[in-house]
Amino acid sequence: MAATDTSSAGHGSHRHAGHQRTVWTRLVGWAPLLTVILLVGPVAAGLAGAAGPAFGWLPALGGNRLSLAPWQELLGTPGLDSMVRLSVVTGLASTALALTIVVLCLATFAETRSFRWIQRLLSPLLAVPHAAAAIGIAFLLAPSGLLMRLLSPALTGFEVPPDYLFPGDHSGLALIIGLVVKEVPFLLLVSLAALPQCQADKRRHMALALGYAPVTAFLKAVLPSLYPLIRLPVYAVIAFSSSNVEVAMILGPSTPPPLAVSVVHWLADPDLSQRFMASAGALLQLGVTLAALLSWWLLERLVAWLSRSLLENGQRRTAATFGRLLGSCLSWLSIGLLVASLGGLLLWSMATWWPFPSAWPEPLTFANWRRALDSLGPATLDTLLVALGSSLIAILLVIGCLESETVNRTRMGKGATLVLYLPLLIPPVAFLQGLVQLQAQLSITPGIVTVILGHCLFVLPYMFLSLAESYRRLDPRWSQLAASLGQSPGATFVRVRLPMLLAPIAVALAIGLAISIGQYLPTLLLGAGRLTTLTTEAVTLASGGDRRLTAVYALAQLMLPALGFALALLLPRLIYRQRRALQH
Repeated sequence: MAATDTSSAGHGSHRHAGHQRTVWTRLVGWAPLLTVILLVGPVAAGLAGAAGPAFGWLPALGGNRLSLAPWQELLGTPGLDSMVRLSVVTGLASTALALTIVVLCLATFAETRSFRWIQRLLSPLLAVPHAAAAIGIAFLLAPSGLLMRLLSPALTGFEVPPDYLFPGDHSGLALIIGLVVKEVPFLLLVSLAALPQCQADKRRHMALALGYAPVTAFLKAVLPSLYPLIRLPVYAVIAFSSSNVEVAMILGPSTPPPLAVSVVHWLADPDLSQRFMASAGALLQLGVTLAALLSWWLLERLVAWLSRSLLENGQRRTAATFGRLLGSCLSWLSIGLLVASLGGLLLWSMATWWPFPSAWPEPLTFANWRRALDSLGPATLDTLLVALGSSLIAILLVIGCLESETVNRTRMGKGATLVLYLPLLIPPVAFLQGLVQLQAQLSITPGIVTVILGHCLFVLPYMFLSLAESYRRLDPRWSQLAASLGQSPGATFVRVRLPMLLAPIAVALAIGLAISIGQYLPTLLLGAGRLTTLTTEAVTLASGGDRRLTAVYALAQLMLPALGFALALLLPRLIYRQRRALQH
């Protein structure tokens, strides 16, 4: 009788565990579907919403029949060719330069003490929002900027600022510099995540054993297998650079500006009839970005064809010294520009009087911060609410997708990867402009909820990229051991995987906060200008003349992501202060 009872209890326990396993599998199985809906739905709806007005169909504004009039008006816009040229040239040039810097950095500093320092600087550099970096670059390199002050008058002879246009130069050089400074940390992040997948260490060590110089070993043995793994992130960088708005508004030319900036201006025009031309411009921006991507794809084919003989010629020290010198200079220059620009922001935020060519403001004061305090409070609160809301939604979906992979023992295919990058590959101005039209037609009130959901589109891909590698590399034997002790998949996640992944999850949340805090266009368009964040205020002030107040907002915008990264590093150490292995 006792044996029967024990057997029955055992069967009941197995049934209970099986039921828990089924419930958990179904629960996490919803995450990929919800993620696809979140990423694809708004993008597709936004493009559809932009297509109607682009061809004259917008009944709310009297557009009751299809027409090519918006395109005719757009093509007749003065300077349209310059707008398109700026978008393509700055997008391709900044991506090419950033990718070159990252490749040479990896080739030059791999497995060195300098590289460990660069890896430590990566999180702080990623935390710098695009607008803050652009404002800092403008303050650093302007005719009356910090760099010219340090050189004048001793080395330049200038007693007054020189007369040259920077930022805002017609060639877009300032815009390219600002984009490169922020693209390098992102491409370095995705490259570091991809290196283990292509067995970079084994390939490099084998090449070194065959007598190849370090730089040559990386370029010939590692790069051909690394680049296919980072191709989609590179395409995302091209899409971002060719259609960026906030950096272009701060550093780019204004007569005429890049196409995406013009589309935003047309959309904000009090004359509502400009909405038709704005929609046509949004679709043109989509075409411009696709043309830039196609040009890059053709360039890839050309480079692959030209480099085939170089990869196979057996030369072991091809441009090794020059490559190492160039990699060192470009890597530290890009980091130094960003750090120096932030230093300039700090000085301007505490400057009372700073005439040219003085290299130091006197006296230093916190009066500028006190003056901005009343308006900083509400903007900071709105920024935090949006960032926390979008990051929490995104992290739940990301963990759900990765947990679904773990439970079902599958890996995300190429199609799913493309869906993940979709909001990054499509110009935001193209589909966000359409979402604004649909928002008005469906009588959806612009506000914090719509902005949070809009931010999720851009936060989720970056958080997935940050967390996926750590999640997938977690030793599966821990889960197998928990299962052998009778733990269900849900209990295994809560008691085993979640504690072991607390540090990378915290870093992913910090990255999500940084990405959300830096979003300008989704906040402006989906919030209809009613939601004031630190980023929208910083970009608006950057076009004014008060450098002190602009610097205050730019630094406030930077402090929140920096605080997020600091908490991500400290919390695991505090929680697991008795368990050293779980702190990293």
